[in-house]
Amino acid sequence: MQKGMRLNDGHITYLALLAKKDGTRRGCLSKKSSDNTKWHSKWFALLQNMLFYFENDSSSRPSGLYLLEGCVCDRAPSPKPSLSAKECLEKQYYFTVTFNHDNQKALELRTEDVKDCDEWVAAITQASYRNLATEHETLMQKYLHLLQIVETEKTVAKQLRQQIEDGEIEIERLKSEIAGLLKDNEKIQSNPEVPPSDDDTEIKKIKKVQSFLRGWICRRKWKTIIQDYIRSPHAESMRKRNQVVFSMLEAEAEYVQQLYILVNNFLRPLRMAASSKKPPITHDDVSSIFLNSETIMFLHQIFYQGLKARIASWPTLVLADLFDILLPMLNIYQEFVRNHQYSLQILAHCKQNRDFDKLLKQYEAKPDCEERTLETFLTYPMFQIPRYILTLHELLAHTPHEHVERNSLDYAKSKLEELSRIMHDEVSETENIRKNLAIERMIVEGCEVLLDTSQTFVRQGSLIQVPMSEKGKITRGRLGSLSLKKEGERQCFLFSKHLIICTRGSGGKLHITKNGVVSLIDCTLMEEPEGTDDESKGERSGQDTEHLDFKVMVEPKDSQPYTVILVASSRQEKSAWTSDISQCIDNIRCNGLMMNAFEENSKVTVPQMIKSDTSLYCDDVDIRFSKMMNSCKVLQIRYASVERLLERLTDLRFLSIDFLNTFLHSYRVFTSADVVLDKLITIYKKPISAIPARSLELFFASSQNNKLLYGEPPTSPRASRKFSSPPPLSITKTSSPNRRRKLSLNIPIITGGKALDLAALSCSPNGYASMHPTMSPFSKTTLDINKLYVSSTMTSKIPDEGEPKAEGKAEESVLNKQDLSVREECDEDPSQSDEAEAEMSPPKSPSTPKNIKSKNSGFPTDQRNGDKEFVIRRAATNRVLNVLRHWVSKHSQDFELNTELKMRVIGFLEEVMHDPELLTQERKAAANIIRTLTQEDPGDNQVTLEEILQMALEDCKTEPFESHSALEIAEQLTLLDHLVFKVIPYEEFFGQGWMKNDKNERTPYIMKTTKHFNDISNRIATEILQWDDVNMRVAVIEKWVAVADICRCLHNYNAVLEITSSLNRSSIFRLKKTWLKVSKQTKTVIDKLQKLVSSEGRFKNLREALKNCDPPCVPYLGMYLTDLAFIEEGTPNYTEDNLVNFSKMRMISHIIREIRQFQQTAYKIDYQPKVAKYLLDSSTVLDEDSLYDASLRIEPKTSS
Repeated sequence: MQKGMRLNDGHITYLALLAKKDGTRRGCLSKKSSDNTKWHSKWFALLQNMLFYFENDSSSRPSGLYLLEGCVCDRAPSPKPSLSAKECLEKQYYFTVTFNHDNQKALELRTEDVKDCDEWVAAITQASYRNLATEHETLMQKYLHLLQIVETEKTVAKQLRQQIEDGEIEIERLKSEIAGLLKDNEKIQSNPEVPPSDDDTEIKKIKKVQSFLRGWICRRKWKTIIQDYIRSPHAESMRKRNQVVFSMLEAEAEYVQQLYILVNNFLRPLRMAASSKKPPITHDDVSSIFLNSETIMFLHQIFYQGLKARIASWPTLVLADLFDILLPMLNIYQEFVRNHQYSLQILAHCKQNRDFDKLLKQYEAKPDCEERTLETFLTYPMFQIPRYILTLHELLAHTPHEHVERNSLDYAKSKLEELSRIMHDEVSETENIRKNLAIERMIVEGCEVLLDTSQTFVRQGSLIQVPMSEKGKITRGRLGSLSLKKEGERQCFLFSKHLIICTRGSGGKLHITKNGVVSLIDCTLMEEPEGTDDESKGERSGQDTEHLDFKVMVEPKDSQPYTVILVASSRQEKSAWTSDISQCIDNIRCNGLMMNAFEENSKVTVPQMIKSDTSLYCDDVDIRFSKMMNSCKVLQIRYASVERLLERLTDLRFLSIDFLNTFLHSYRVFTSADVVLDKLITIYKKPISAIPARSLELFFASSQNNKLLYGEPPTSPRASRKFSSPPPLSITKTSSPNRRRKLSLNIPIITGGKALDLAALSCSPNGYASMHPTMSPFSKTTLDINKLYVSSTMTSKIPDEGEPKAEGKAEESVLNKQDLSVREECDEDPSQSDEAEAEMSPPKSPSTPKNIKSKNSGFPTDQRNGDKEFVIRRAATNRVLNVLRHWVSKHSQDFELNTELKMRVIGFLEEVMHDPELLTQERKAAANIIRTLTQEDPGDNQVTLEEILQMALEDCKTEPFESHSALEIAEQLTLLDHLVFKVIPYEEFFGQGWMKNDKNERTPYIMKTTKHFNDISNRIATEILQWDDVNMRVAVIEKWVAVADICRCLHNYNAVLEITSSLNRSSIFRLKKTWLKVSKQTKTVIDKLQKLVSSEGRFKNLREALKNCDPPCVPYLGMYLTDLAFIEEGTPNYTEDNLVNFSKMRMISHIIREIRQFQQTAYKIDYQPKVAKYLLDSSTVLDEDSLYDASLRIEPKTSS
């Protein structure tokens, strides 16, 4: 039997009484018994790391002792009370003391107060000798350290006292020496002059040498001090700060010059013109356009003079007081900013006056303007405040925290950022007007429809226009190989109301083609045009993967109808164009119905539905609107929560094309693809949730809702709705004898502009028995029935431009036969292919009434006529398919990089296709989206960058520079630059990731582009410096300049900047002997190229060149990154209320739209492995330091 442990009972009793009297913590606690059944109240006392407990507070001897060393004390949850428990557990708090032994049971305690419980837990946790020992050791270390510091200070103080004493002794010695010298001087003056002896002459020489030595030693020591400071971080920071200030001075001088041109070349001459006898503009309009412009010029002239005065007092640079002068004047800027949108609107309105437009062109032709337009000068002040913010950021980065100007600069930056946020919103809202005016200025003949400030720019690009008569002869997919005379490349500009088709002339100017201004309200789009003869049918069957053409059929009210056939370069580009065109057509027709229809025939109109929904125009806590209207005549969103943005995306009443494009570009910033897809799936399954409650109430409350929902029956019983591929497309229009008959159609606006298949909604004559509205007379509020239905009588075909009518009649009969065959197949085989179920054609005879049935409708005719929810379900299905179509066609990389998202979309669309209520057109739309997701685009057969890099690694031999011609190098350099540029995903342009510390992880492709730029620049410099012979260096320079000039002709402006920047680096620029032998012609070309890619005026020359060139093109990426940095600085993604800054997203989206325009058009350049291997071989390329050393070896520095 194991013996019990003996303890000193007397001492323990003494410690217990001491704990009871002076313990760290004392009080009554409940202790759980050893059999875990009952709780006993004990009186506990904590002394150091010992916990005593007594029967009560008056007990003189402890009942027990717990040693707490090494234990763990934690709060414990309250146990569940048993059914028989009588005590209340609501106000009891438990904690346990756990001992770190396997066989030791934990001590369970409880209190009745949570504060008491926490204090006991804290006291027991701290009751550890080990913790005290550790703290004691730490304090001892600190104490010893302080002792060491004190001893060191004593030693230093002793040394200082010794130095003071030595100094005092030296002073006394010097005083006595001075006194002796004074006495000697008096004696010398009193005695006659004695000729100097030889000893005195020697002493003077010695003293002179000593003086020279002392001066040399002082200069050497001073030089050492200066060099040490120059190499110090503080000096480096000050140098960078001075460089920022000098750059600010140059930028301010340029800005003052721009304001001077604005006032002297435009404002003051227009004031004089407004005072003439026949004024082309009024004084009010001049004041509205140039509000505060002159005052801003005077303000910045004062600011510039003050900045020059500060520079004159260099190296002392005090700038904060300058910004203190500028800040109180910011209200002038605010007035200019708030007036900016109105200013551009007034300018666009005045340009409709031919006299004013002619006068303005004279002003803009002055040499000072450098081909810049008035709206460009009006926009310069909008970018000045962001430039100041960037400058202040750089100044603060190089200003020490204890600097006297730090607080003042911080305050100035905060005030400027407040104004910058307002400016960004205004620039975002007026960007569309400036874009339209810029395009209108490029067109030689002018274009009045672009002076409509409500017109929204959507996209632009190069397409091939094919005459209708030669449609069957083209070979699709080869944009650069079309050779027929009547075919040609066209620059197409899509706006919310018009499609502009132009040709590019000399100097980059545009010329509108015949019938080149296409009004979208008169258009019908056919994505998959049918062949016009047997030959084209045979060709189509053999080239199923290369259908890159689409047809725009136009029926203007005041002229003959015509057809425009356009061919894209790839399936993706065709899909993007057709998606945007169809959405614009839907938007404009939707607006016409919203604003004009239903006024006479319905008690509840769609405008009432819009007006009743205040969330569309009134600011709220989760959404704020701007002053601009979007393409659907609804206020644009400025800030909104993610929920409200998703709600706008799925609002069945309208869908703005500009909102949709911006959302799809930027959704990754504030949400995820899965959230967007979940929202679309929810709308499909619960379509009622997509319409606000008030609008639903009005929608279902009207006594004439049947008329609102289904509209008036078609004039011909055989009229049917035809779609080409997805349902967002408009239907085919034809010219018929019934074309002049106009009907007022009642189409529900909740479909978002995508009119439902009305033939499918009413499949029997009885379906319209209860809803025959009266015929409204022809007016602006009526819609042409042929815009929504296909007339059954096809007596003539829509002729193309210049097409003979005989050919139209010949083709018409073929088309009628084909339509009949398709119709018969539809009736006989319900499981027909996608090609067969694309369109439903009318029966053979117009005199035979025949009901048109929709397959898989799931609803009988009479039930569908009365089912309002059916219309909402169809609209929701169309909306979901429409958004998915835009998403898949324009942002395919989202699905290529996210396989899970791709499979979810495919699974959802397959589920949609199995819906028995689905209409034929909707089923085909879903099938087309699946086909787009699953099949590869055969249009892009270009070699990839990865393949080039792999082939460059395999071939180990690199041929020298002189073995390649300038043309070969320019072509391969252009091919490589474009391949590097085109793979940059658009999501990398958000968030300034290229400026962050983890930029290689956040923006790998942008960093690869930067590395490629630097590698090519180093390759050029290495090639020049590797030659010792000056004539060889001159030949290399002239050859690279020829390469740059060829790249300019190829529109590779990135390569132009690569070469010119390499020639301007210090290791090349300093070679004076080399540059003296470079020909004058080459120097002239260099000056021209440097002026082209100069950063002056925000790369104004490069922007003009990009505006006047057709893709393919490789722009300089840094220009766009600078624009994005201007937008990002001082403008957060979220407001203080956690709302998404959608105005900022819109501006970034517009920049990305321009970048992607150049990314999508590839060069038709054959890959040459040998030349590419030379350009990519980095084994012989020198770094920056090695290049400068090589430059010094070739031409050493000359001593001045």
